[in-house]
Amino acid sequence: MTTETQNLAKLNNLLALLAEGKFIDGMEAYFADDVEIREAGQPAKRGRDLCIAVEKALLAGVSEFIQYTAHSKGAGGDTTFYEATMEFKTRDGRHVVQDQAVVTTWKDGKIVNERYYHQNA
Repeated sequence: MTTETQNLAKLNNLLALLAEGKFIDGMEAYFADDVEIREAGQPAKRGRDLCIAVEKALLAGVSEFIQYTAHSKGAGGDTTFYEATMEFKTRDGRHVVQDQAVVTTWKDGKIVNERYYHQNA
C-alpha cells in the first residue's frame, strides 16, 4: 500500500469522526504530539495538548452541531487535502455555515501539520 493510499485511508477515518461531530476524538487519534495548526490568518498553534484545549473551548460555545460534510478529497505524497462544509449553532444564537479547504501533512500515521482555509457562507 502506498503512502498516499495509507494517508487517504486515515483521512477517511478522520472525516467519519468529524461527520459525527467527534472533533476531539479525531484530534486525539490523529494529531502528533508536536502538531502545528494554522487557521485563516491566525498565528500557529503548536502541540497536541494546546490544540485540543483550544478546540474544547471553541466547542463549549456550540449549542447544536448540524453537519461536517467533506465534498472532495485527495492525497499526494505525505499530504492529504479536502474541502468541507461545517454547520452549527452557537450558544449566543448565531447559525454558522463555513466552507473550508484543509491541507494536512502526515508523518508516521499522525498529523504533523494542518492548515485551514475558511469562507463563511
